[in-house]
Amino acid sequence: MNKNPINLAVRFLLELVILAALGMWGWHLFVGWEQYAAALILPAIAATLWGVFRIPNDPGAAPVKTPGLIRLLMELSLFALTVWILFTLNHITLSYIIAAIVIVHYAVSYDRTWAMLRNKSYNGFAK
Repeated sequence: MNKNPINLAVRFLLELVILAALGMWGWHLFVGWEQYAAALILPAIAATLWGVFRIPNDPGAAPVKTPGLIRLLMELSLFALTVWILFTLNHITLSYIIAAIVIVHYAVSYDRTWAMLRNKSYNGFAK
């Protein structure tokens, strides 16, 4: 189910929500030029973490091969941070909606989640 186009689109949109929330958070944390810097740097850090630290074949080559459990914890931490940021910025309903979508996404992506917990790479085939 992990490779379903609808699920992949939802995952992509969730990743964009992470970046947007971090940008908004950086904007609200600071004043002046730091506001602009934080609004750009925080999402860049998250995107770098997301893209660099990966399990092998998820999909493609992993720049830094990461154990599945660590990758899963990193993903869940970024999603949890996003929900917390939205909540603290008074987007309470949106934070609950994003939390629910993340939970459903990981439930639907059980094959990938299970492969990460078993510390296996996932490429659509049983290992």
